[in-house]
Amino acid sequence: MTIYKKVIITLLSAVLSFSAFALNLEQAMDSLGQAKAQGIVGEQADGYLGVVKNEGNATEIAQLINQARKQQYQKVSAESNIPLSEVEKKAGSKAQEKTPAGQYIKQQGQWVKK
Repeated sequence: MTIYKKVIITLLSAVLSFSAFALNLEQAMDSLGQAKAQGIVGEQADGYLGVVKNEGNATEIAQLINQARKQQYQKVSAESNIPLSEVEKKAGSKAQEKTPAGQYIKQQGQWVKK
């Protein structure tokens, strides 16, 4: 079996199991790339994920990852003595810059495909 087939089978298994079980952070992180590629979550300027289309586990993925991001931003803010809002804004800018073409970012309150 090729690696590609193994990845597809693993992803399909994961997607099918998501509806039956709540996600944990690790599962959310593993699902993030696919969720972005499917256009159901995207990067916002405030450093957090947003739900583009409320499908599958989009909301749960965004919530779990956003909680982890906020903890990290708070840590950076405290360690560097920079306001949390500035850390969030800088992270959001970087995340949107790194977003590949075809995925969504939120600009001026609207989701746009990059």
